[in-house]
Order: sequence, then C-alpha cells, then structure tokens
Amino acid sequence: MQAIYGEAREFERLAERIGKCSGVLRFSEAHDPETGEARLKLKEAQFCRVRHCPVCQWRRSLMWQARFYQALPGLIEAHTGVRWLFLTLTVRNCPVDDLRATLKALNASWGRLVKRPEFKPVQGWIRTTEVTRGKDGSAHPHFHALLMVPKSYFQGKYYVKQARWVEVWQSCARLNYAPSVDVRAVHPRKGEDGTQAIQQAAAETLKYAVKPADMTTDPEWFMELTRQVHKLRFVATGGALKNVLKEGQESDEELALTDGDGEQDDGGRVGFNWRPADRKYRRYRQADAEPSALIHIKLST
Repeated sequence: MQAIYGEAREFERLAERIGKCSGVLRFSEAHDPETGEARLKLKEAQFCRVRHCPVCQWRRSLMWQARFYQALPGLIEAHTGVRWLFLTLTVRNCPVDDLRATLKALNASWGRLVKRPEFKPVQGWIRTTEVTRGKDGSAHPHFHALLMVPKSYFQGKYYVKQARWVEVWQSCARLNYAPSVDVRAVHPRKGEDGTQAIQQAAAETLKYAVKPADMTTDPEWFMELTRQVHKLRFVATGGALKNVLKEGQESDEELALTDGDGEQDDGGRVGFNWRPADRKYRRYRQADAEPSALIHIKLST
C-alpha cells in the first residue's frame, strides 16, 4: 500500500506516514501466576492513522470493539431483556468514481429509515459502512448495523419481517429495484453465552471498512477510492448507543489498547522493531526499559 501511494504525488505524504507506522512496538511482560508462562501485551507504538492503513484499520476496529465491550454490561443492566439484530443494507454496485455521491445518498437513505415507524422499536444502533471491490472494478458500498431492540420486539406488532425490511429500505433509498437486505437475530452459538454472541455481532459490525486485498488488487481503483471517501464518516451511532464508540477520539495509547485495562504496569518494556528486509518484527533491545524502581517499592509495600 505504501508503494501504491508512493506512485502518486498527491499521496506521497500518506506513503511516508504509512512507512513509519508501528515501526517500533514496546510490550509489557506479565507472567501467568498458575503456569508461570510469560505474556507480552502491547503498550506503546506510534501509528500513522492513515485511514486505509491496514494496521491502523485493524487497531481502530479493535479499539471500537473494546469500547463497546466495556459499555455492554451497563447497557444490559440499564435495558433489561434487550435483544439484538444484525442488519445489512445494500444497493447495486456503482462505478468507483461515483462512490462519493452514492455514499452520500446512502447516508440520506439511512436518515429516512430511522424516521420510519418500522424503526421505532430500535432503542439504539451502531452503523458502519463497508466498501468492497466488484470483479468488474465497480464499488459495492453497503451498511452493517447492530440494532438493540426490546425483548417484546419479536412478540408484538412492531416485528418487521425480512421482506418488509426490503420494502422499507427500497423506499428509503428511492430505488427502482428490490435491494438485497439481510436481517437476523443475534443468537448464542453452541457453547456461547448471550454476551459472547453480542460481542461477535459487534465484531462483525466493526470490522474493516475496506478489505486489504481489495486495496492492493487494483492500484488505480484504490487511489480513486481514497479520493472518493476523503473525510467521509464510516461509523455512526444513535439512541442508547450514541457515542458509545467515541468515534474520532483516538490516540496511540488507545490504538494500543492500553487504556483502562486494569492491570498494574511497572513501566518495564520489551521492544521489537520492523525489519523490512526480513518482513517481520525482531527484538530491538534499544527500545527496552527497566521496571520503575518506584513502582517496585510501591508493589512490595
């Protein structure tokens, strides 16, 4: 991806930033009290935060998932007996150079959807945008949404069948064809509890916005995608889930998932750095740090 961006003058700055992304990783070392095995946990890294950087896209997804998981117990307690739906809304593929206009139309369509009577039972929602590349070089934008609904949703007059979702989305998106819509209740798999099932649905909702493979298959397509989605928001929340992800708030520490993990950190660090010739990370002792003597004293007392 760095090489693709480096070929175009307008993206040289992005290529430079990606080239410096997560070059050095610094971990804390913890030992399992039962097995004695050492475990490394990422604590420090410098991320480029380029929108389509695969590393940053992955870390951002993990950060949003962590924020949702942290908020989930409170949501369940405050909204007793809620159920969850996973909803996918699509439209037909468009030429990649029409993607920006299509995405703006999709966002307007969603704005109409949330005002419809069929959406009234939804107590909270998280919606993300994904764009995939068609085999013919077109773009396929679509929405993934996680909806929180009351338990009575499946028993009362507000229940919306899949066929009705198709009709409503067609109307809201002002389409002259029946779009593909997938809606399913979130159920625990065998061996899972309800919370795990919700977390899995959230992970699916908050995955990558663009598949890394689609970015590198066709450089021209990818560069046009970059132009088309510049400064567009791909994540939105509403109702009881509004701001639960804290979109737009990210730092190197948050992307490294060090905030609020509840673990005592003695300041000791184990360093690794990326070796381009080897195409892997290797130990980088210059980035190591000894545990803080002050913290050791505090822990021993």
